[in-house]
Amino acid sequence: MFSPKRGAPDLPLRGSSGAQQPGGEGTWFPSSLAGLHRSSSGFPKSPGQQGPPPPAAGPLAGGEGRGGAGRPWPRPAPPRAGAGGPPGKMAEEEPRRRIPLVPENLLKKRKAYQAIKATQAKQALLNKRKHQKGKQIQFKRLEAFVRDSWRKHRDNVRLRRMELRPGETAAPQEHKLAFVVRIVDIKGVSKRVKRVIELLRLRKNFTGTFVKLNPLSLKMLRIVEPYVAWGHPNLKSVRELILKRGQAKIKRKRVPLTDNMLIEKHLGDCGIICLEDLIHEIYSTGKYFKKVTNFLWPFHLSVARHASRNKVGFLKEMGKPGCRGDAINKLIRQLN
Repeated sequence: MFSPKRGAPDLPLRGSSGAQQPGGEGTWFPSSLAGLHRSSSGFPKSPGQQGPPPPAAGPLAGGEGRGGAGRPWPRPAPPRAGAGGPPGKMAEEEPRRRIPLVPENLLKKRKAYQAIKATQAKQALLNKRKHQKGKQIQFKRLEAFVRDSWRKHRDNVRLRRMELRPGETAAPQEHKLAFVVRIVDIKGVSKRVKRVIELLRLRKNFTGTFVKLNPLSLKMLRIVEPYVAWGHPNLKSVRELILKRGQAKIKRKRVPLTDNMLIEKHLGDCGIICLEDLIHEIYSTGKYFKKVTNFLWPFHLSVARHASRNKVGFLKEMGKPGCRGDAINKLIRQLN
């Protein structure tokens, strides 16, 4: 053993961080003996043997632990990604989302439905392009030409006879209001008849309007008499038509008459603020009759889908076209 020099300070060995070396407290060893340390068996190793590398400087270097003096603790394993628990503890796995199983026949139906929709969309696009190019040629049977020619010739003859032998054109004093319903198709008729139908706003079958009777309106009704049925409605029929099928025409759109505020907004300057005022104005054919009838949309009446017809083609339940008188109330209740 070597004894330290007198007056030499107690210096720690190189590579240690203040750990006590063998030899007692305050004992100093030269650098040639710094490599000697006890092995795991307790016997010292010679200086020629390869010893372990010096511990790295750090908080665990040279401390007393599981590996002895100067050995660092084993590094903890890094936590798994996404694990919120402490290291070493297995993180709780999130529950996996279960994909619902679909039967194979249902998948086949879905695939077929998608194919049908794609085909329909493609066909609709082709049809739209065809319509944009121009009017398509429509097939028309020879019988249709014969029927249209016969109707036009019949209208021309009838109108010529009306001019030669004019009938009664004076308006009746007891009745000032008439309700006109179109019950016959007007394909192939003369242009004059079509014009009168448009003036009466009867562009579709089974539509009706109120007309104020005067010499001019009576002449118009005679022109379209083979295609319309008209008569004199009573107050009950007028009220039922307006309450059930009354619709206003606002900016070329149909609006149901469900609120008196709508009537007051558009007809308030005429003194009409509610449905009762509107019904009274129509039945009495007052001063603002034309404005009120233009405010109302033509009445769309309902008819049985499979109604029986006679040999001529008229509906048996509606009867023949022309003037009905007071019998128009029965037709109104039938179609309303």
